[in-house]
Amino acid sequence: MKKTRFFVGLDDTDAPDMMCTTWLGALLADLLEKAGMKVLSARLVRLNPTIPYKTRGNAAISLCILGDPEHAFILACDLVERYSAFSCDNTNPGVVVSIEKPPSAFYRKAVQGHCHIDEAISLLNRHAVHFKGYKLGRGLIGATAAISSVFPDHTWEYLMYRQADRLHLPRDVDAESLRHSEELTTPHTWDTWDYDLKGPVCIPHTQDPVLYGIRGDSPFMVAKAASVVRSEPAGMERIWMTNQGTDAHLVPYDHGLMHEGISYLVRGIVKEIPVTGKGGHVSFPLERFGHLISCMAFEPTKKFRDIIRSLRPGDEILAAGSFLKNTLNLEKIYVFSAEPFLSIQAPLCQACQKRMTSAGSGKGYKCRRCGARKAEPEVIKEQRSISPGWYEVPPGARRHLSRPSARGHVKP
Repeated sequence: MKKTRFFVGLDDTDAPDMMCTTWLGALLADLLEKAGMKVLSARLVRLNPTIPYKTRGNAAISLCILGDPEHAFILACDLVERYSAFSCDNTNPGVVVSIEKPPSAFYRKAVQGHCHIDEAISLLNRHAVHFKGYKLGRGLIGATAAISSVFPDHTWEYLMYRQADRLHLPRDVDAESLRHSEELTTPHTWDTWDYDLKGPVCIPHTQDPVLYGIRGDSPFMVAKAASVVRSEPAGMERIWMTNQGTDAHLVPYDHGLMHEGISYLVRGIVKEIPVTGKGGHVSFPLERFGHLISCMAFEPTKKFRDIIRSLRPGDEILAAGSFLKNTLNLEKIYVFSAEPFLSIQAPLCQACQKRMTSAGSGKGYKCRRCGARKAEPEVIKEQRSISPGWYEVPPGARRHLSRPSARGHVKP
């Protein structure tokens, strides 16, 4: 029987606290191999991280298969119907089987913007062999984006999945072995361990099938890192090619209105000293061609907020983040310049060692205690704690798509 090369896309099978679309994809890949088909590639495709109806990390999967597309579609639909978290309102699975890839423009739009289900169905009617949506069918958007994906840049993730009879139990993974795995393979793996929090960041907190995941720059390195991890027995494992850690979601901003739910790269000038607000969030206005953009480092970004607090008016930076509720939620910044900052304050009375106060417009300053006077204010030159370069949020606060410093950053 002649075998056909084709693509399978899956999306939106999970819920915030259960299931995982990558697990379903790995299970499907294993079943297809047992049915005599060959898995040519397996992709984990992250889409726009700001989509409001996403279930968790907004990931879809794509498998490139050599085999029987009709049988593959039947197996894929059977798995979706058996395991999807249908009880969750936001779970609306989609299954796509196509011999040809739809145009990659749809993938780019799904990563950087917003796609409507009608757009996906229009493409599928022209390109797909079979497709099926469940409930609202929004998973067809991600499934179509996944099979149409083209990666100018890519990374890899090794995902270890749990045995089904252990899902109700706490995960058993030796934390120190995870730290050792990153030390053994750095800088070729990343986001396994957070050295500020002194703990792993690659273990999910929800009751889903993933035991842990290791991200890196090659299949060899993620497998090498995983080989030293001590944990409970695995139920299944799969290495995925992915667009994680590539900045694929970022859109260069020039001028004009910024759109809700789009992630931007914005070059501009810091206009005011950053302030810490309620909840520990740190914000400042950034100016670009006369347009002021509110930028914020939220509390979960931890020490990154200290970098933001050290910015001063006049600093030129490149800010990366998602625009939500009229605010750029910062993921990282590049500092082009951080010149010594001059601030002006009332002069110090040498006799009383107290700050003088204004004696009136054009009248200089006067000490309230002894009456001493000075004509000019004191100019203070602040030595800067930052220098030109990239600064990023810690691993525990990083978006899946955001490129980590371990991969290297090119100067803008």
